[in-house]
Amino acid sequence: MKPTNLAVILAILFSSQLVASEQGSNGEAVDIEHLSVIGVRQRLEQAGTLANTIMKTEVISASMIENKNAVNLSEAIDNSPGVKVSNECSMCGVKRIMLNGMKGEQTTILVDGLPVHTMISGYYAVDAIPTTGIGAIEVARGAGASLIAPEAIGGTINIISYEPTENGAELDISAGENGYRKLGFLGKGVSEDGATRATLVAQYDDRDQFDADNNKVNEAPQQENRSLTGRVSHDITDFDNLVLRFANIQSEIFGGPMLGSAFADGSASSIGNVLSGYDDQFSEPQHLFEDGDVRKPFTGKAWETTEWIKTERNEASLVWLREFNDDWNMHLAASYAEHKQDSFYEGFDYVAGDKMWFFDVRFNHLLNDDQLLTFGADLRTEKMRSHSRTGSTNPDYVSDSFDYDVKGLYLQDTWQATQDLEIAMALRYDTITADFTDPNKPGIELDESILSPRVDVRLRHNDQWTSRLSAGRGYRAPLSFFETDHGILDGSLGFDIDIDELERSNSANYALSYDNGQFTSTASVAWTEVEHLAALTTNEHGIPLLTQLDEKASVITSDIALGYRLTDELTINVTGEHFNYDSVFKSSYAVAPIEERVTLTLDWDIKDWELFANLVWVGSRDLSEYGYEGYNRLDANGQVDPDSKKASDAPSYVTLDLRVNYQFNDYMSLYSGVSNLFDYTQAGNEESPLFYDADGAFDVGYIYGPLRGREIYAGMKLAF
Repeated sequence: MKPTNLAVILAILFSSQLVASEQGSNGEAVDIEHLSVIGVRQRLEQAGTLANTIMKTEVISASMIENKNAVNLSEAIDNSPGVKVSNECSMCGVKRIMLNGMKGEQTTILVDGLPVHTMISGYYAVDAIPTTGIGAIEVARGAGASLIAPEAIGGTINIISYEPTENGAELDISAGENGYRKLGFLGKGVSEDGATRATLVAQYDDRDQFDADNNKVNEAPQQENRSLTGRVSHDITDFDNLVLRFANIQSEIFGGPMLGSAFADGSASSIGNVLSGYDDQFSEPQHLFEDGDVRKPFTGKAWETTEWIKTERNEASLVWLREFNDDWNMHLAASYAEHKQDSFYEGFDYVAGDKMWFFDVRFNHLLNDDQLLTFGADLRTEKMRSHSRTGSTNPDYVSDSFDYDVKGLYLQDTWQATQDLEIAMALRYDTITADFTDPNKPGIELDESILSPRVDVRLRHNDQWTSRLSAGRGYRAPLSFFETDHGILDGSLGFDIDIDELERSNSANYALSYDNGQFTSTASVAWTEVEHLAALTTNEHGIPLLTQLDEKASVITSDIALGYRLTDELTINVTGEHFNYDSVFKSSYAVAPIEERVTLTLDWDIKDWELFANLVWVGSRDLSEYGYEGYNRLDANGQVDPDSKKASDAPSYVTLDLRVNYQFNDYMSLYSGVSNLFDYTQAGNEESPLFYDADGAFDVGYIYGPLRGREIYAGMKLAF
């Protein structure tokens, strides 16, 4: 019997029982206290005619996000298996979400399965994506992990919106050290017939600058975020569902000189005060810090270390799901994203606007009881335009503006070969064009077609053991100079491009899982190889150059996750991970990634109390393998002091987060916690991320450890 037929029969039986229950023995109607209505989309998902669940996917639940006290996306997913959020600039706090050891730009962020992030919004936007209103986060690792995101060489992060089941509202208020504040609101509405479900989400959060070594230059910037999101899901008929979503996200980041301090150009009393102090007269590098030493107080002009980024993102999407019959359904989707950035990088101003449209038409056909065929086509078009007042004074200035267009066809066959064996085989065909549009960059840099196959296999050995095997091919067009923050810091000279190939990847992943209800384990190993890997360097004139490596680069990731329910109230989870990068990949990283990590979590429910603990150990690394070389001090002549050479060994470290929650009643809970209990930071316990290179130039990226210290917080959550 087909799953959809079974669902219909069960619905009819349930309805007949409901009618019977509405009538007493005398045939008179009686009141019903509650009626659950399953929408079109939920019914098809339950019937298995929409989603493919064969692939190994880690799910971060809403309760886990809450236990982490995660304010934004990067905090919610960090330290999950195979996931590392890399902080690659101590001034601007730019983040990279790394999956399976891949670089951050090789990760694609989706919302409800749709791309709503432009090329340049994946760098500062992840810290502005609110966690209020998130139902879950799905992490799928490996190339081609999504039918509509083949450019996700590392994998995809899919943010699942909260779907309401009742009317009400939630308010979450918290505050803590280092200026931490958060206000989150979730409004929920469901129509009487259950056909319309709506949410309104608003969040405000901010944090102050953090300076552990008291040299008057922060290691973590000030950030203020505001967001407003609305979502409506409406069943037009018993066979049609529409989902409309819109979001506006605003973020302001200020990093560099500690606000309120006095510097060579006066007091840095406000962001406006610092920016207005720009005079285009740069200090000599040896005069930026007392005695030319980055470990001592900053003595230069405030704007000389200032990195200010103000962004606004608008997102909109519309999805129509149509069920024709038990065997056919159709999915039509359109999404729009606009990213606007106004920024100042230590004397260089950069303004950019990036607009992206995405369209997808997809059909699902149930060939028989055991086989589902999915096929469709999609179109992505993106235009980014940038300009700089500083750069325009240079007649040879070349902008990094680009056009990017992708047209794709895809086909997937999901086959239940036996009761225990499931196979999904997918193939995409894409035509890609990428053009840097500055008049000084004639011609189209990329004009290619590519086939991207992927296969996913799930084999149930018995009731406890399951194997999953995935292999696939992906691609990515390297277009953004934000691939490393240094590419934008030197942008006043212009941007040089030497890109003529797509990044192409092959990947394979195997996972073995065990689950007996009390003990769970998953061991996995993943291999990824990338050809034409993008890298950022400078040309002979010192201009940032986006180029590609000649050698192939590869990463092998292995991890094991163990979970044990000691009692009904106490659960312990342990994850161990190892990342093995080859020398080519190591040479491409701006900041050294982790190589070994162990994570231990404890979740203990005691009546109305819940205690959550998360301990993370990160192993030591040899920074010289990643090209690290730096000095803490310049002499009076601007030459590096050889005795001040920075350490090339990054020590291992441990961080611990704790949170306790008390459910006061059905409508209110109180919580308190601490992030980074041991207050371990690179600048406070080891050395500053600031440095001079061998030529005496000042830089900010000698990063290998945590940059923000202990943060104690408390809050309350109210339900109405």
